[in-house]
Amino acid sequence: MHSSIMENEIDLHGFKHDEAVIATEDFVLKHSSNNTFFTCRIITGNSQKLQDKIIKEVLDKHEFKYMIPSWNTGCILVS
Repeated sequence: MHSSIMENEIDLHGFKHDEAVIATEDFVLKHSSNNTFFTCRIITGNSQKLQDKIIKEVLDKHEFKYMIPSWNTGCILVS
């Protein structure tokens, strides 16, 4: 998994989409279970298809709140 220097960030550049979904799910579940006030950034790049898969298969499935900021549409902010 490509985690950045920041603990609360995962960079999915270089992942195939199915691998990215699995890595994201592992990452958010691991980090959210250790922190009541969990927040993180998922760096997806500009792939709308990948963002849609992560939202549907991970974030909505586990009822995370999220947003794609207008100033950086290549990431998803999760809480």
